[in-house]
Amino acid sequence: MRLDQMSLMGLAVSHTAPPYRYELLALHKSIANISSISGNEVAVGEQLISYLTAHSFNTARQTVPLEAGSTNPSDRRFNVLAWSGDAQELSAKVLVSSHIDVVPPFIEYSIEHEGDSITDQTLISGRGTVDAKASVAAMIIAVEELEKQALIDKGAVGMVFVVGEETGGYGMTEFNDSLPPTDKRPFDAVIFGEPTENKLVCGHKGSLACNITAHGKAAHSAYPEYGKNANEMMARAVVEISKSDLGSSDLYGNTTFNTGVWSGGLAANIVPDKATLRVLARVAIGTLMDGHLLVKQTLQEILDRIDKGGFELDCPNGRGPVECECDVDGFERDVVNYGTDIPRLGGIYTKYLYGPGNIRDCHAPQEGLTVGELETAVEGYKRLILHALGNVEP
Repeated sequence: MRLDQMSLMGLAVSHTAPPYRYELLALHKSIANISSISGNEVAVGEQLISYLTAHSFNTARQTVPLEAGSTNPSDRRFNVLAWSGDAQELSAKVLVSSHIDVVPPFIEYSIEHEGDSITDQTLISGRGTVDAKASVAAMIIAVEELEKQALIDKGAVGMVFVVGEETGGYGMTEFNDSLPPTDKRPFDAVIFGEPTENKLVCGHKGSLACNITAHGKAAHSAYPEYGKNANEMMARAVVEISKSDLGSSDLYGNTTFNTGVWSGGLAANIVPDKATLRVLARVAIGTLMDGHLLVKQTLQEILDRIDKGGFELDCPNGRGPVECECDVDGFERDVVNYGTDIPRLGGIYTKYLYGPGNIRDCHAPQEGLTVGELETAVEGYKRLILHALGNVEP
């Protein structure tokens, strides 16, 4: 019995449904029903391997290092690589790629309608139903449909589904590091899947993750004049940074700044001598290589104006805005503020960013999308694949 028959028994395809609706919904449900919070992606990876091999794809498991702090060998997870044809390894000129990990907590899959009442307006909900298992399912069906219709050659398109995107990009980093260390890649284009409301994205903001430490002086709270309050220093820094211009551009808008995690002080009757703050800026200026450095320089200047030498600024991760190809007929265009795995896959190749669902619903209890959005994505990926293959050099 096929996956679509097992998972969606009793459903009837409406006369307006595409012929692949059964298969698409069944595949989507089979992976969205599996909890795959970052670091725990083995089960969903095995489910994808099972589906792909049953549908005559070659597959490979690419082992990815454990999440930081994990010592459990059962946590050993892997990227899923897949391709069709006679090749012994992934060698396609065009790749489709998305991630199979999700953020916590796990929210069980649900579908609004059953049986022949399913329409393109039927709502599907649950963790990962959008970000990014909708892209994964739609990509697979798109490749299957194109091969079935003989619109592309077997093996022309490969699939790379990675782990750990939500917590540092471990999966894509591993895939990148497995490639020859040259700018020229063995592929010519990659279509990345993220929630873009089925709009073709021209680019996305960069990011800058920083740890700010304020160094004060401890004292008895009854005599604050003998100390230097690190929390008050940090408060002034947050106010100044929040009202400062960190840079803007016509395409991406303003660089934004989020105060994430703040810690400081030991007790209410002690003037705190240390405060720490974890922040994240969404970078709208400069290039991929230098945009984040420009924002870091501005942050340092603000801190120095408040108390030169009183702050420590450590920014271990950052990159500027990421440009993508969006000159493709038939797509509405957009730019997005969130980050993706794109800059983790280095080298020279054409980058596309597209996928079903709204990012504003993701990482939230209401995560979900309609059947129609999922089906539209299949058609969108088919068009993008054909476009990308048409631009591949022979």
